[in-house]
Amino acid sequence: MMFIYGEVVAAIPGQAGTHWRGSKLTERVDPRLARGQQLFRRRNDLDADMNDIARQSANDIDLLQDLVARAKRAGADAADAVLFEGTSLSHARRLGNVEKLERSESQDLGLRVLVGRQQAIVSSSDRSPKMLAELVERTLAMAHAVPEDPFCGLAEPDQIAREWPSLDMFDPAEPAAEDLIERARAAEDAALAVKGITNSEGAEAGWGRSRIALVASNGFAGGYAGSHHGVSVAVIGGSGQQMERDYDFANAVYAADLRDPAVIGRNAGERTVKRLGAKKMPTCRCAVVLDPRVARSMISHLLGAISGPSIARGTSFLKDKLGQRIFGDAITITEDPHRRRGHRSKPFDAEGLANRRRALIDKGVLTTWLLDLRSARQLGLTSTGHAARGTASPPSPAATNIWIEPGAQTPAELMADIKSGFYVTELMGMGVNGITGDYSRGAAGFWIENGEIAFPVSEMTVAGNLNEMFAHLAAANDLEFRVGADSPTLRIDGLTVAGA
Repeated sequence: MMFIYGEVVAAIPGQAGTHWRGSKLTERVDPRLARGQQLFRRRNDLDADMNDIARQSANDIDLLQDLVARAKRAGADAADAVLFEGTSLSHARRLGNVEKLERSESQDLGLRVLVGRQQAIVSSSDRSPKMLAELVERTLAMAHAVPEDPFCGLAEPDQIAREWPSLDMFDPAEPAAEDLIERARAAEDAALAVKGITNSEGAEAGWGRSRIALVASNGFAGGYAGSHHGVSVAVIGGSGQQMERDYDFANAVYAADLRDPAVIGRNAGERTVKRLGAKKMPTCRCAVVLDPRVARSMISHLLGAISGPSIARGTSFLKDKLGQRIFGDAITITEDPHRRRGHRSKPFDAEGLANRRRALIDKGVLTTWLLDLRSARQLGLTSTGHAARGTASPPSPAATNIWIEPGAQTPAELMADIKSGFYVTELMGMGVNGITGDYSRGAAGFWIENGEIAFPVSEMTVAGNLNEMFAHLAAANDLEFRVGADSPTLRIDGLTVAGA
């Protein structure tokens, strides 16, 4: 299979990248009038950006419809095409020195054709008429050469989405390079100002926007745009053999929703200093409390175990658990692809099917697998609208915005009765067996004594089995939506903790 990719990356010097345009203000201009003019220009610029995105999206659809029509005329029984186009701006600094300031622009489209039960996919970044004609020819030739797949195919026309919601996923304002520089500077300076911090691993700030379009010969045609703002910082505390590191970060669809970079930096510094003087604890069985930052890994393990391809292959420890209680009845895990300004929101799935909010775990009961069309056909079921894809690969199931619903207790109340336990803030390694559910990962954090955080610990291992871990999981009430897969503080009793 041939893939063709292209990307342009350019450094941004000095003052380049300023978004707002207009004449420079002088002292003779009334400040109130100047502010009004500036706001008016900003509003006009934003409106122009939105109109430009709408025009580009319409052009994307036209391009893909033409490509699919060409494939059909050339002999394909069915075809679909997907387009991704993105722009990003990123800045990295360390100890006050700029390490990266760059802008990138990328575009890629992929064509999938089906001849009977044979399918092939080719992607290209070249949209010239000559290359698109060659793309169709090459993809059809490949489709005739590959083995049949009895489960491949597009959705039926009566399955595709005909309308979808507006999800407010696109911030039209592009930040200036100076904005990103200031965000990263504020984060790193605040982290370095924390007493006990001795070095920095650096701070980064970034922005990006993207457009996605999908057209298929079954009648589906749709697209959407999204944006992303982010800032992160990591620092080091201590010296010699007593050094520790930690970090903090924030993501948002809209710049206005991004947490204050100075707060992010201060949190990173304070988290780092608290870890100084860590030691090992002896091996024991105890309650383990997972900080929200690592608790979301429980969601990842669940999603891997309920993915349609894993179930179809019989390689999941949950393969026989559909409709059964696998968590306690206080646990509900919700997915919502239509969450406004959600980090993973999308109005329809990658096969043009409608998606919707659902409880994957409803009061402890596993209610569904994650299915695209192919895995649904393998299992004799119906797609759940979870298809995701790139330009060079066929669809496969993936979740969108997902979270563990908060419980009633505060984190302090959740661990108040723990005489001796482990509060985990960092997990390392990938020691999880998806077939058996066996779990073993490196960990660091703090020791709990008499219901309170006592001292830092490191070089520990947490071990158990996900079947039992899910069954004994309890949630606190401190849920925050930060990355698209989110969890409150979690407690799991009876795990093996190994150290000294």
